[in-house]
Amino acid sequence: MQTLKQIIHEVADQLPEQATLTDAIYSLYVRQKLAEGLSDLDEGRTYTQEEVEQKFLITNN
Repeated sequence: MQTLKQIIHEVADQLPEQATLTDAIYSLYVRQKLAEGLSDLDEGRTYTQEEVEQKFLITNN
């Protein structure tokens, strides 16, 4: 497992030279959300398309 410092270095190395601090923060945010999504998949915390549609229909009626 990578340390936070390693992740920050990896993200920084992949940014273009003209990247802003906002670009860097956004890249870290996206990386975190992707990691959370993959963890949810591994743990079975997902919904099928049908389940989402059913929940949405019930909630919005």
